[in-house]
Amino acid sequence: MQIYKTLESKKPLQVATAPPQIKIINRTRSDSVLSFLPRLSMATIPVNPKPFLNNLTGKTVIVKLKWGMEYKGFLASVDSYMNLQLGNAEEYVDGQFSGNLGEILIRCNNVLYLRGVPEDEEIEDADRD
Repeated sequence: MQIYKTLESKKPLQVATAPPQIKIINRTRSDSVLSFLPRLSMATIPVNPKPFLNNLTGKTVIVKLKWGMEYKGFLASVDSYMNLQLGNAEEYVDGQFSGNLGEILIRCNNVLYLRGVPEDEEIEDADRD
């Protein structure tokens, strides 16, 4: 391709062109943004912890500690440090029921995770008793 400068002279200017092995792909903005987003499933969507805990207050939860024990009970309250107070707590070690503990307080730094117990599981547990 040759382009001439009209003011100075009639010498051809060299114009750089893309080498033939490079292909330019036209993408829409949404395609490029969506292709780089990580694929998230419903189980991995981050949740703000304060509203999450406040919504679980008054419901049955399972708390797993860093040390492997699990506690299932009624989430009575949560403080600003995220310490947990459970009522009617049951202890499970290696998935096996260890005993009823009643009302307990779990210090925040010991918690690995906390999850709500689906209502179906609560009904099945009540039927077993």
